Amino acid sequence: MPKPMHRSRSFRRLDRVTPKGKHVIHYARRRGSLPKCSICSKELNGLKKDQLNRPKTQKTNARIFGGVLCSRCTSEVVKLASRIENGEMKLNDISIRQRNYILQMTSH
Repeated sequence: MPKPMHRSRSFRRLDRVTPKGKHVIHYARRRGSLPKCSICSKELNGLKKDQLNRPKTQKTNARIFGGVLCSRCTSEVVKLASRIENGEMKLNDISIRQRNYILQMTSH
């Protein structure tokens, strides 16, 4: 029976065969992936793979929605939020993925 810490899926199972031909299971931690934009799923710029072990404040951008949205989606959300505030558009005309971020913009 494996150790309790190895029973969760935070450790991936690696099947190995030793030089004697014995089948064993090694456990390794899963590696984190680079953050992606929550609207278009594009990898966010400004973060390298060797920075994954740093604190979150050093890994994200200081701008609005930094570390959550890419620059293109951020500018689109800002444009749509200003159009809604001016009355040119309605909230129902916008896709559901963008709606949450526009509500955050208009609440401030």
